[in-house]
Amino acid sequence: METNNELIQQVTAKAQEWLSPAYDKQTQAEVRRMLEDEDKTNLIEAFYRDLEFGTGGLRGIMGAGSNRMNIYTVGAATQGFANYLLRNFKDRDQISVAIGYDCRNNSRLFAEKSADIFTANGIKVYLFDDMRPTPEMSFAIRYLGCQAGVNITASHNPREYNGYKAYWEDGAQILAPHDKGIIDEVSKMKVEDIKFKGNKDLITIIGEDVDKVYLEKVKSICIDPEAIKRQKDLSIVYTPLHGTGMMLIPQSLKLWGFENVHCVPEQMVKSGDFPTVVSPNPENAEALTLAINLAKRIDADIVMASDPDADRVGMACKNKEGEWVLINGNQTCLIFLYYIITNRIKLGKMKGNEFIVKTIVTTEVIRQIADKYGIEMRDCYTGFKWIAREVRLSEGVKQYIGGGEESYGFMAQDFVRDKDAVSACSLLAEICAWAKDNGKTLFDVLMDIYKEYGFSKEYTVNVVKPGKTGAEEILAMMTNFRNNPPQEIGGSKVVVTKDYKTLKMVNHGVESSLEMPETSNVLQWFTEDGTKISVRPSGTEPKIKFYIEVKGKLESAEAYAAANAAADKKIAAVRASLNI
Repeated sequence: METNNELIQQVTAKAQEWLSPAYDKQTQAEVRRMLEDEDKTNLIEAFYRDLEFGTGGLRGIMGAGSNRMNIYTVGAATQGFANYLLRNFKDRDQISVAIGYDCRNNSRLFAEKSADIFTANGIKVYLFDDMRPTPEMSFAIRYLGCQAGVNITASHNPREYNGYKAYWEDGAQILAPHDKGIIDEVSKMKVEDIKFKGNKDLITIIGEDVDKVYLEKVKSICIDPEAIKRQKDLSIVYTPLHGTGMMLIPQSLKLWGFENVHCVPEQMVKSGDFPTVVSPNPENAEALTLAINLAKRIDADIVMASDPDADRVGMACKNKEGEWVLINGNQTCLIFLYYIITNRIKLGKMKGNEFIVKTIVTTEVIRQIADKYGIEMRDCYTGFKWIAREVRLSEGVKQYIGGGEESYGFMAQDFVRDKDAVSACSLLAEICAWAKDNGKTLFDVLMDIYKEYGFSKEYTVNVVKPGKTGAEEILAMMTNFRNNPPQEIGGSKVVVTKDYKTLKMVNHGVESSLEMPETSNVLQWFTEDGTKISVRPSGTEPKIKFYIEVKGKLESAEAYAAANAAADKKIAAVRASLNI
C-alpha cells in the first residue's frame, strides 16, 4: 500500500507542474479532473513515466500527461529534433523538413504544431494540405531535397493512439548514430524550451503537385502493362479502412489501367474513430469483413486493404473451393518477389546487378527462388529502416527490385524508403491480371510457388510476461536458450544456430561470424528438416516472440489441406519441444 501511496504522491507532484501557465487551459482542466478524481488510475497512467522518444519516434494514447500523446510531448520531440538538425546541418543556409499526417484524431493538429516549432527554429517546412500515405512523405523528403521528415501516425494501432515517426534525409526512418543523438536532445527538453510560435513564411503547403510526381514514379515499376491492358476489367475490391489510402490508391490503380475498382463505401469515409472496425489492422480478418462481403456480392477477383497510414497491405482471394481466404504476410512477400523476379527475367528487364531484401524472420522460400535465378538476396533485421539501409549502401552500384517482411509490408521501389501500400496494391493488381491472363487466380500462383519450391507454413507464438517479474523471466529465457541451446526441435536435429547478440553462427559444428550492422537480441535455430525458429523479446511490449517456419511438400493444389494439416502437426511438436 505504501508503494502505491508513494507512486500517487510522485504522479500528483508531476501532474501539478502541468497546472502552470506554460500549459493551455484545456490541458490544465483535464489534469485537474484527474487530480480531483478519487480513482487515481487515469492519473497514474498519464504521469507515471514520460512517453519515451525511441528509435521509431513516439507512440502512445492521446490525452493530457507526460505519458500521453499531446501537443507538449509532440512539441518536446519536435524541439529536440530541431536542435539536432541545427547542430548536424549547421553549414547549410536553409534546413528543410517534410511533414505528413494520417486520418487519426489530432493528427492535423500535431502536424501543424510540429510545423510551427520547426519554423520557429528557422527550419523550412513542406506541410501536406491533407492526410497522405506514409510512403509519400518518405518520397517527398528526397524529391524536395529535405534533411528530415516527420509523419504523424500510429499506423494500425487502435483509435485512441497516435504517433510521431522521424525520418532522415534519405527518406528512411532514423538509424544510428542519428537515432541516439535525437533521443538525447529530446530527453533534455522542458516545456519552457519549446518554441511554439511559428513563422508562417517558412511553411510551404504541398499536395497534388507531389501526388502527381509520386504516382508517375509508382507507375514506372509496372512490369507487364500488356497483361493489364488485356485484363483491365479485373474486378478489384479495395478498402482504405478510413485512412490515407483513399487519397492515392484508387488513383494509382486507375493510372495503371484498371477500370473495375470497387471501393468499400462505408470505409472511404475519413475518420480517426474507425467506426466500422474493431481495429484498423489489415492483418485481422475482422477488418476485411465489409470488403469480403462486397467481393462476394460482385464476384470480385481480389480484395485488398491498406492500414490507416497506407504503408501495409492485407489481401484476400478465392481458394480452389471458391471460398475467400486471407493471404498472410509471409505469403504476400513471397508472391511479390516471385512475380518480380520471374517476370522481369521473362520480359528481359534484368541487367544482372539486381538484389532483393527480406528480414531474418521472413520465409526462407524466398531464398530458394533467388538462388534458382541467381539473384542476390540479403537478410536484414526486422523493420524497413534496415531494408532502406541496404538500398542506400548499394545506391548507384546495384539495383534494388523489391523487399519485404512478414508483417504485411512491402517496398517495391527505391524512390521510397519505407513500406508502401500504394505501389504494393498496384503491383498486386498487376499480379492478379497476369495470373488471370494465364487462366489462374492469385491462389493458384501461391500453389505454383509451393509446388516448385516446397511448402512452407509460418506461425508466430507470443509469450506474454507482464510486469517487472515478466521482464526478468524473459531475460532468463533468453539466457537459458544461449547457455543450453536445443539440440533437436520437433524431432529434428538442430544443424545451424545464429546468435545476433554475439554475431556468431555455428553451422554443422563450424563457428563463423555473422555480418550485421549492429547486434540484436535474436536467436535462430535451423533443423535438418528445414524448420526455422527465431526468438526475440519485443522491444515495446512485455512479451517474447517465437517465429516458427516449417517445411513440407505439395504435389498438387488439391493436397494443400493435407500439407497444411501436416505443418500444423509439426508446429505443435516444435512448440512442445520449446515448451511454448
